[in-house]
Amino acid sequence: MARDGDINEPTREFPGYPTGEELKARTDVAPEPAPGAPTPARGLLWVLGAAALAVVVLLGVQATGILPDFRNPFAKEQTDRSQPPLLKSIQDLSRYVAAEGNFQVVVDLQNDRRNVPDWLLNQRTLFVGAGSVEAYVDFAKISEGAVVESADGKSVEIRLPAPQLAKTNLDLEKSYVFAEERGLLNRIGELVGGDPNRQQQVYQLAEERITTAARDSGLTQRAEENTRKMLEGLLRSLGYEKVTVTYTAP
Repeated sequence: MARDGDINEPTREFPGYPTGEELKARTDVAPEPAPGAPTPARGLLWVLGAAALAVVVLLGVQATGILPDFRNPFAKEQTDRSQPPLLKSIQDLSRYVAAEGNFQVVVDLQNDRRNVPDWLLNQRTLFVGAGSVEAYVDFAKISEGAVVESADGKSVEIRLPAPQLAKTNLDLEKSYVFAEERGLLNRIGELVGGDPNRQQQVYQLAEERITTAARDSGLTQRAEENTRKMLEGLLRSLGYEKVTVTYTAP
């Protein structure tokens, strides 16, 4: 039986718990790293150094041309497989271009079939063509005795061939298709096998219209006047007081 003096004594002793002040003191002390373990700052420096070294090596290899450039894999590319120009002929010219006319024409060409609806079979092209025509005098066609000088050497008479019109030069940079209408069968035909010379008829028609307009524009008359003024100024500078320029019938 327990004695009265032993009632208030503990039967077992437990370790004491740390107080709040002791916990605060423990947290203020930084833990010491284990021997040989890398610190966080040193590891970060190693990572940054390795990344910088990799970038430098990659740029160096790319500069040497060993690796291809890092570009857009779907970038637009243009390949020119044209053949070198072939010189076919050389022609000596003795033309004096005295005038030039610039023209613009609108060609509205439609190809369809009778009794067939336009939505099924139709091709209409609205083309704006720009071109130029030169008016020239061919000095190579001056016949013998075309230049007659007076006895006193003060006047001279020159007979020249009539001015001619050169071939129409269609400027493709200033010419364009303004609008185009095609039927269902026309579109299907282009998908199966398109005609690369489909616009050739429009170009030829534009050139013909410009040539006709140049003939009716008085361009040859302007060439006659300009040629006459040029020869008068040239021959008068040589000492001739009177210069007469006439043109033979074409």
